Amino acid sequence: MSTSLIPERPLLISPTLAATIGLDEAVLLHVISELMVQQPAVYRQQKRWAEVPDAALSKALPFWDFGHIIQVLHSLQELGLVLCETVSGKPENRLLAVNQPDKHAPQNQIPATPAPKPKPAPASMPAPVAAPASAPMSATKSVPAGTGGAATLIPSNWQPDATLMQLCAQRNIPADFIAQEVPAFVVYWRERGKAQYSWHNTFLSWMVARWEKQRAFHGAKDLETTMSANWLPSEEAVSILEHAGISLGFIEDAVPEFVLYWREKGISVSEWNSKFIAHVRRQWVRYTHTLENDTTPRPIPPDFKPDPACFDVLSMANIDLDFAWAQVPEFMLYWQDRNEVQASWNTKFLQHVKFKWAQQMQPSQPLLDKLTDRSWAD
Repeated sequence: MSTSLIPERPLLISPTLAATIGLDEAVLLHVISELMVQQPAVYRQQKRWAEVPDAALSKALPFWDFGHIIQVLHSLQELGLVLCETVSGKPENRLLAVNQPDKHAPQNQIPATPAPKPKPAPASMPAPVAAPASAPMSATKSVPAGTGGAATLIPSNWQPDATLMQLCAQRNIPADFIAQEVPAFVVYWRERGKAQYSWHNTFLSWMVARWEKQRAFHGAKDLETTMSANWLPSEEAVSILEHAGISLGFIEDAVPEFVLYWREKGISVSEWNSKFIAHVRRQWVRYTHTLENDTTPRPIPPDFKPDPACFDVLSMANIDLDFAWAQVPEFMLYWQDRNEVQASWNTKFLQHVKFKWAQQMQPSQPLLDKLTDRSWAD
């Protein structure tokens, strides 16, 4: 299936393999396997060999320059995963094989090389067997322990070799930093008891990640400062808080308290604006919560309006809402004249409306009848 975003067949990479041998190595190993299927096969030493043009590698990996492809190919050879030979008379091609037995390889085969092809022999004599043009590069090159075709546990005395130290140096990782990381690396993997195909690549990935983390930590340390008496939040910080619905006056009022608190603490921080944003947000939540739940007695406000929740309560009591709204002016005038304070004017308004509604619904009764009424005793 292809879309405008994926116009060609995607590369399929095993996450576990990439974590073991490296992402670049896993990508190239997959591409080599795909290209070899497209080329005529020659079986030698129980392995499937194929002649792959350099142009085909470049076309399959357009996101890498050819120099990087060769560098990753050499890494696969060092890991013992890929065998590579030059092709006689064709410097632009390479003879490649994945370093594992192929189930389709003929049994009891005599080692042979596909190039150059021998001349046909007379019919009465068997065809001569051509000698290999050159031995595979990995056959004559010693591979360090833990970098062969099989996964191995890390030895307790494992140390990076000169090549690995050089690769770390190319990434500007100091030798003393490498030395202090080696024991932690060995202990980490020995405790887990996990085998790897290449401790060389695993350590390189470990070092790159640790070094970047170290640099980031020291970079943040270099930016740390103590709180100054004239500190002000950045425009970006103020804008973030305003977009969160916090009033500018509240933000400005929070600055002196924030500065005083951290000056007394005397610590160094690199992200004062982030701390200020978090501080103001916390204070704003407390402030709004306090306003909503304030029980301090106060005179009735001149612009008092009952909370909508009041009318929900009155509606459940079957009190006409138009009647309730009509009570607001009288309620305000009464309590403004009395100039008393209340903790909750909404509660007072509910009581007032319920009392007025009960008065309206109850028929008038003469005072004498009220005094002599003994229906309650029946």
